[in-house]
Amino acid sequence: MQIKLFTIPVGDSGNALQEMNAFLRGNKILEVENKLINNENGAYWCFCVRYIERVYPGSEDKKTRAKVDYRKVLDEATFQKFVKLREARKKIATEEGISAYIIFTDEELAELAKLDEITEKAMLAIKGIGEKKVERFAKYFINQTEPDETAGIPD
Repeated sequence: MQIKLFTIPVGDSGNALQEMNAFLRGNKILEVENKLINNENGAYWCFCVRYIERVYPGSEDKKTRAKVDYRKVLDEATFQKFVKLREARKKIATEEGISAYIIFTDEELAELAKLDEITEKAMLAIKGIGEKKVERFAKYFINQTEPDETAGIPD
């Protein structure tokens, strides 16, 4: 169990309250004690929050996982294919208004780049790529076997 203290002026513009609410939403709250303090400096609400930090599945891995340098991991031809696939992913993400990693992670793109031919069946064999991703995004990446091809990518 941990403790965090919040002091919020009675006339707060809402910033301190928003900060406290964001904290409360992000942690498992065990108990909150509050007290109104009035002194020569003004009136303040003081909150003592007892909480347990939430740990999300996989969050430990993200903190400890080293960033992969795909230029070093992949051979030159595969890396060039990887770069083209990342460019395609970025363009698709921009057009669809979503984060690029939702389409495919860098790890998934590296595995796609290693394929001789990108097909729906081959995509499904890659860890992290399921039927929904294939259904939604495969059309943009099929035929992306040569570094200079851009077939299927929306303009």
